[in-house]
Amino acid sequence: MKIIRTILIMSIAIAIASPLRGTAEKKGKSQFKFLTEQFADAKILRYQVPGFETLTLQQKKLVYYLSQAALCGRDITYDQNFKSNLLIRKTLEAIYQDFKGDRKSDDFKKFTVYLKRVWFCNGIHHHYSTDKFLPEFTQAYFATLVKETKKELLPLSPGQSVEKFIAELSPVMFDPAIAPKRVSLDPGSDMVLKSASNFYEGLTQAEAEKFYNGMKQDAKKNKLDTLIAHGLNSKLVKENGKIFEKPYKVGGLYSPALTQVVSWLEKALTVAETPEQHVVIEKLIAYYRSGSLTTWDEYNIAWVKDLNSLVDFVNGFIEVYGDPMAMKGTWESVVNFKDVEATRRTEILSKNAQFFEDHSPVAPAFKKKTVKGVTAKVITVAQLGGENDPTTPIGINLPNANWIRKEYGSKSVTMDNITYAYDQAALGNGFLEEFAFSKAEIDRSTKNGHLAGNLTTDLHECLGHGSGQLNEGVNADALKNYHSTIEEARADLFALYYIMDPVMVKFGLVPDDETGKAEYDSYIRNGLMTQLVRIHPGKTIEEAHMRDRSLIAHWVFEKGKEKNIIEMVKKDGKSYFRINDYEGLRNQFGELLKIIQRITSEGDYNAAKTLVETYAVQVDGELHKEVLERYGKLNIAPYSGFINPQYTLVKKGETITDVTISYPEDFAKQMMFYSKKYSFLPVR
Repeated sequence: MKIIRTILIMSIAIAIASPLRGTAEKKGKSQFKFLTEQFADAKILRYQVPGFETLTLQQKKLVYYLSQAALCGRDITYDQNFKSNLLIRKTLEAIYQDFKGDRKSDDFKKFTVYLKRVWFCNGIHHHYSTDKFLPEFTQAYFATLVKETKKELLPLSPGQSVEKFIAELSPVMFDPAIAPKRVSLDPGSDMVLKSASNFYEGLTQAEAEKFYNGMKQDAKKNKLDTLIAHGLNSKLVKENGKIFEKPYKVGGLYSPALTQVVSWLEKALTVAETPEQHVVIEKLIAYYRSGSLTTWDEYNIAWVKDLNSLVDFVNGFIEVYGDPMAMKGTWESVVNFKDVEATRRTEILSKNAQFFEDHSPVAPAFKKKTVKGVTAKVITVAQLGGENDPTTPIGINLPNANWIRKEYGSKSVTMDNITYAYDQAALGNGFLEEFAFSKAEIDRSTKNGHLAGNLTTDLHECLGHGSGQLNEGVNADALKNYHSTIEEARADLFALYYIMDPVMVKFGLVPDDETGKAEYDSYIRNGLMTQLVRIHPGKTIEEAHMRDRSLIAHWVFEKGKEKNIIEMVKKDGKSYFRINDYEGLRNQFGELLKIIQRITSEGDYNAAKTLVETYAVQVDGELHKEVLERYGKLNIAPYSGFINPQYTLVKKGETITDVTISYPEDFAKQMMFYSKKYSFLPVR
């Protein structure tokens, strides 16, 4: 599971930053350029990798090999998002490379923005709303661009004319009725047929559900492994009336890319830091070669047990946000190493995990009697790949399998250099001053916001996702299309409940309750109002994390009206939300956590549906209009993505003597380089 960076934390962007790091910062104000450009609704940032130079040569080589593996799976994410994404991306890149005309013309600027959006979103659907976005240039201009591009650069099918190629591609790009939604969560429709994501082909939602229910029943009947995540690493297709899976593996679907991933993992195996890490990489290689989900579970167990390696990584088909059925994993990778100093904070949480579980407000029947193996750390991200590139979460808790978490534990990470980059890039953008009700809120955020955001991420990932347990016989996918929203809400509520607990002061994690109040201010402001800047007029809330925050904020606002816990107020004709009773709000968070844990533990689909559809989906049109108008005046792009650092091997003869790091500034240049070096999948 992930916690996604949102406008919530942008609102505390002027908060006090992490301890100074890096040569430039030790000299004073950092000269590092975090924000490089803005286009459409996106901005491109860079992140530093402090401490890389202090790694041993073995560790640097490990980071390099794992980073190469992370980049080699890039095409997989594009293809999983939509079957025509690679074809479109390759065409746009060919045009961009070969264009001989005026690159400063309005039409070509619009073309460039469209290409950058495709790179930013790993396809033609918005990475957050999952709505298809359309070019702002005309079909006629696109046809002219294609005709002016060298034919050998275009991804034509054998014998296909340029004219037929244009006729094939133009409707997919320009017709809003074709593949309008990457992930449809509308419970009143066939979510499989309505979703453009490339996880199912030729079959309906009912057929997919029947197939996997039968698979689970057969496994139980034949006493096979019933705990594996059926369907996680495969595409389900129907051909000639037969339904079957195409597994993602070497020799199977995505083989060319996975073969490259494995080759770099094999190199990483030669420089593994510990015997435990050696086993982890071996298991991952075996999984990619076999496609066995049992081996995938073995890898996850080994990964959870590897606690002594400084360098760590995530690599695989993991998160299911992209599948309307919440079963199929999108490929992703993050390479990182531990920030030893900052990890002291998360170690306190890890060591006291049983205390937090025992004292949570949920019913005793749904609590873990014994919390096992909860480990958390603050990390420095070294490379982003797949679904996590260029947009990335700020925290991760894995593995997702509840039974592994219960029996073996989990790992949680907070990405400190990523949050630092967000905050530095947003200094002085005026957002907080526009949407915070009072100077007291602004001052509270300025002083406590950075710690509040990071600590909430720690609690969400380390303890929230790892808390509670499912009843016997309840599967993790019981909540279907509502699973992701409910799970993220459960983790958020756990964090919100505890960040105001006096025990946080006792454990030395916060100086006083002002940190918790800063988080409450930001969360309510965001959930009720400011996250609406990411929604187009007339649209509902679709993305799981946004639904989670909307659900929580609207539920506590409504339930607390009688006691005036949260109040909507007007000042100078503008709307604000003011918290009048922080302790009362904390109690409400606890009540909702109790409800959502029951829903999760019992797999109560109908209750999940009612809660989400009532509080998480709809948008107040008048408030939305006001928020968009106020936000528009600030000229801030609501979404951020990153340019990765670049690593270079230093050799003396054939011997690697060092690995150096540099920080590119040109997003388009990096994307074109990646497409040239790391494109391994066929476009059709």
